[in-house]
Amino acid sequence: MTIKRATAADVDPIVAMLADDPLGATRERPGDPAYLKAFEVIDADPHQYLAVAVDDSGEVVGTLQLTFTSGLSRLGMTRATIEAVRVRADQRGSGLGEHLMRWAIDEARARGCGLMQLTTDASRTDAHRFYERLGFTASHVGMKLSL
Repeated sequence: MTIKRATAADVDPIVAMLADDPLGATRERPGDPAYLKAFEVIDADPHQYLAVAVDDSGEVVGTLQLTFTSGLSRLGMTRATIEAVRVRADQRGSGLGEHLMRWAIDEARARGCGLMQLTTDASRTDAHRFYERLGFTASHVGMKLSL
C-alpha cells in the first residue's frame, strides 16, 4: 500500500468513493467536469494535499484531503484539517482507514502543525467511533451555511 499525492488520473476513482455512501449518493455526480476543475485548484495550492492510497496493482483504494491553515491563535499555530476520508467498499474493515489517518497525522506533524481537526456528518455514528478510537474528541459544534 502506497499513499501519495493524487493526480488528475485519480479524480474519477476518488469521486466514485465520495459517491459510494448514502450521503454522497445524494450530492455527488461522477463524471461531471467540475471535479477536474476543482482538482486543478487543489493541486495548485501548497496548503492542500489530496492523498490517495494505492494498492499493489495501482488501483486507488482510499483517499483523504488535508488542508494546512496558518492562524494567529494559539501562538500562531498551524492546523491541519482532514476531510473527505474514504475507503473503497471492498477494502473497508481492512485497517486501511486507520493507516490513512495515521499517515495524515504524521504528515501534519512533519509540517509543524500543532492540531489536527475534522468535521464529520452528525449521522455518521460509525465514523464518530472510529475517530474517537484514534484519539479525536468532539470538542466543538460544527455549523454550515449553504450558499
